[in-house]
Amino acid sequence: MLFDPHDPDFLRDPYPTYDRLRARASIQFDEATGMWFVFAYEDVTALLRDRRLGRQIDHVLPREARGLPPKNPAYAPFDALSEHSMFDKEPPDHTRLRSLVHKAFTPRRVESLRERVRQIAHALLDEAAARGAMDVIADFATPLPVTVIAELLGIPEADRRLLRPWSQAIVALYELDHTPEQAQRAIRAAEEFTAYLRDLSRARRANPQDDLISALALVTDNGDRLTEAELIATCILLLNAGHEATVNVIGNGLLALLTHPEQRQRLAAHPALLGSAVEEMMRYDTPLQLFRRWVLEDMIYKDNVFKQGVEIALLFGAANRDPAQFPDPHRFNIARAENDHIAFGMGIHYCLGAPLARLELQIAFDALLSRFPALRLAGSPPAYRPAYVIRGLQALNVNL
Repeated sequence: MLFDPHDPDFLRDPYPTYDRLRARASIQFDEATGMWFVFAYEDVTALLRDRRLGRQIDHVLPREARGLPPKNPAYAPFDALSEHSMFDKEPPDHTRLRSLVHKAFTPRRVESLRERVRQIAHALLDEAAARGAMDVIADFATPLPVTVIAELLGIPEADRRLLRPWSQAIVALYELDHTPEQAQRAIRAAEEFTAYLRDLSRARRANPQDDLISALALVTDNGDRLTEAELIATCILLLNAGHEATVNVIGNGLLALLTHPEQRQRLAAHPALLGSAVEEMMRYDTPLQLFRRWVLEDMIYKDNVFKQGVEIALLFGAANRDPAQFPDPHRFNIARAENDHIAFGMGIHYCLGAPLARLELQIAFDALLSRFPALRLAGSPPAYRPAYVIRGLQALNVNL
C-alpha cells in the first residue's frame, strides 16, 4: 500500500508522508487496495464536484457485474443505514432527502441552540475546575456535542450514554480496513440503534415534541415525507456527523494551540481571531482524512484513466496541507487568510451540520481559553486513536 494506516509514526503525523507521495504524483493507483489516491487540493476539490463520481455504485454497476458475491445478509442492519442515508445517495434521491432534512434542520434552529451550547460547555468546565485537571476528550470534547445533538434530536437524558458507543462502533467500518470483531460490533450497534430510533420516532409521530426527531417525522415537501427507514438513517447520520468531527477538532485543535505557544498568546491578545483560529484548526489537523467516491462511468482525468467501478480515495488531510493552495502549509497560523479548507467537504455532500459544528467549536474554545488561561498539557504526550480515516486523540490530559 502507498502508506501503512496502522503505523504508529504515520498515525502520529501523516503529513510528511503525504508530502512525499504528492511530490511523486498527485494521483496514484494503489495495487494493494485497487483504489486511486488523490493528494492535491486542486484535484480533490475538482473530483468532489465531478458528477461522474458518486457515493454509491450498485445502481449503475451491480455487484455481480463487478464479480462480487451478493451482500452478506449478516451486514443487513448496517447496510440498511447506508441504503437510506443521504450521505450515500446521489441525485435525485440525495436532493430529495437533503431538501426534506433542511426544512427541519434550519439555520434558525441551529442558532437557537447558542445559549444552550454555552450553558453545557460551562457546566462541564465547572466540574473540571473543581478537580483542577481533566481529560479534554472524555470530560469536555465528547459530552459537549453529544449532549447538544441528543437534546436537539430529542433523545431522553437517560439514554444518551448509549449514543457515543453506538456511533464509534458504526463509524469504525468507514476505515480502510476493519477486523471481524469491529464488523460485528458495528452490525450490533446498527441493529440496536435502529430499533431504539424506530420506537422513539413512532412515539414522536404519535405525540410530537419540540425536537428534531418530531420535526423530521412531520416534515413534508409537496406531499413527500421521509419514510421510517430514511428518518432512522438521517437521525443516525446527524448524530454521528454531528459530534464526531467536533470531538476531534476540539482535541486536535487544542493540542495544536498548546504546542504552538506563540499562536496561543496571539489568540489571547486578539480574541477576535477565534473564528479564524477554529478554521485553521480544522485545516491543520483535519478530523476526516479520507472520503471515498466510486467511478460511475469510464473517465479520464489529467491523463489518468479511471475505470467504472473503481474507488477513488480523496485525501482531505493531504489537500489541506497542499503548498500549492496554502502558503507555508505546515505552519499553524490562527490568522491565516483565504483559508478555503475542505474539512467539511465540498459539492452536494458538503456537511449539512457545518453551521452547528462551527457554533459549538467557537463556544467551546472561548469557554476553555477564557476560563483557564493557564491551561497546560499534563502527563505523557497525547496519542492518536488507532484509526486513520477519522483522526482524533485517545485522550488529552491537561492541568487547569
